Amino acid sequence: MKFQFRQTYQIKASAAIFCMLLNLLPGFYSITFAADEGDNADIFAAAESFFNNMRKSDYPSIWSGLTVESRARIVRNVHKEMRKAGIGEYTDERIRNDFETNGEISNAYWRGYLVQFDPKTILEESRWTMGQVKKDRAEIIIRYRKSQHDAILKMYLQEGLWKVGLEETFYTRRSWW
Repeated sequence: MKFQFRQTYQIKASAAIFCMLLNLLPGFYSITFAADEGDNADIFAAAESFFNNMRKSDYPSIWSGLTVESRARIVRNVHKEMRKAGIGEYTDERIRNDFETNGEISNAYWRGYLVQFDPKTILEESRWTMGQVKKDRAEIIIRYRKSQHDAILKMYLQEGLWKVGLEETFYTRRSWW
């Protein structure tokens, strides 16, 4: 009889411990989900800040909110167009420095860009949802209220901060995933 009592007690104790662990799992998942939401909030905040900087014409902040690849492509494209137009003896380094110091070229580029693109449509007239998120890259799905199609903004984690892949979003021909 002692043996049967101990065995029953052990089974009940094991079942009780198992049930307690099951009760802890929802808490674990909610903590994990909350951490994911926090990460997503950082991604959304970086994108929103970028477009707000466009709205304010804060060119140095726009530049610092771009990925390394976007900056390099912008510099290459500006250099190419300046050579075509026969404008001065500019190097990629000189153009990059102009963007970093908010020079004449930078101002002309962003003024022209913002004539074609109104950040208000993204900030006030569009719905944002999170797309795929990986360790160092994410997608924000943006649907303008009058559109049938989504725009997928590519974000990259660089130097500990989420950056906007402006050129990667609109001008890439290869898959990034």
